[in-house]
Amino acid sequence: MSTPVEGEPARRTTMRWRKSNGPRLAPDQAKRQGEITQLAFLLLGREPAISFLNTAHSALGGRPLDLAIASDAGRNSVEAEIGRLAYVSPRDSR
Repeated sequence: MSTPVEGEPARRTTMRWRKSNGPRLAPDQAKRQGEITQLAFLLLGREPAISFLNTAHSALGGRPLDLAIASDAGRNSVEAEIGRLAYVSPRDSR
């Protein structure tokens, strides 16, 4: 990077965003992803939510985030599991 020379106008740099070559989510998939992520963050906390959503879950039969994105039924099953994980029975807190 060169140093500015006195008397010359400063060069403006622009940020250029690289277009991703990866597949984009359909609007309904993106909506489900956002909703399930928001719910998990709210009920589980940031780090536990990230871990839960991105780790294969044997009871659900796959990675929760993938299941939630794939279909409404998958989203519902992941939502139920988040609720189960977030719920602490009064008997459990003793």
